[in-house]
Amino acid sequence: MRFSITTLTLATLLAGFTACNDGGSDVTAKAIESSETTETPVNAKPEKYDPAKAQADEPAGPTTTMVFDTYEHDFGTMDEGDAVTHIFKFTNTGSEPLILDKCKGSCGCTVPQCPKEPIAPGASGEIEVKFNSKGKKNNQTKTVTINANTDPGQTILKIKAFVNPAEAK
Repeated sequence: MRFSITTLTLATLLAGFTACNDGGSDVTAKAIESSETTETPVNAKPEKYDPAKAQADEPAGPTTTMVFDTYEHDFGTMDEGDAVTHIFKFTNTGSEPLILDKCKGSCGCTVPQCPKEPIAPGASGEIEVKFNSKGKKNNQTKTVTINANTDPGQTILKIKAFVNPAEAK
């Protein structure tokens, strides 16, 4: 008896779903038809989805290029509560003045200082990054995002450290 009630319930649910879908069959056909066109569907996810890149504004004026001596720095091992600094050096390798629009750390413990004035073609500049390990423990990886009039419009710098936890008091 139990088997037949379960089967009957499933059959009723299936019939209900099928009945609800009868009116939408041409909607499904239109959706399939429209997906065969060359237009990108409205809710389509880009092939390589990068939310930070989507937030970066495209430069309005002419673009240039910049190259860093290094894009990553490892502070090594440090004690919790230590504050350290690293300077990332870069060169404007393009033919237009380099304008650093925004420099932002991935959290409040990572604070970048970027030049405010334009960097002439061929000239060099520095970005100072301070990392405060207060409240941080073990492996730490933080980023600094730089938006500039470059192509691509965003550059990511990375800092790493292993933070020895402070002893409990």
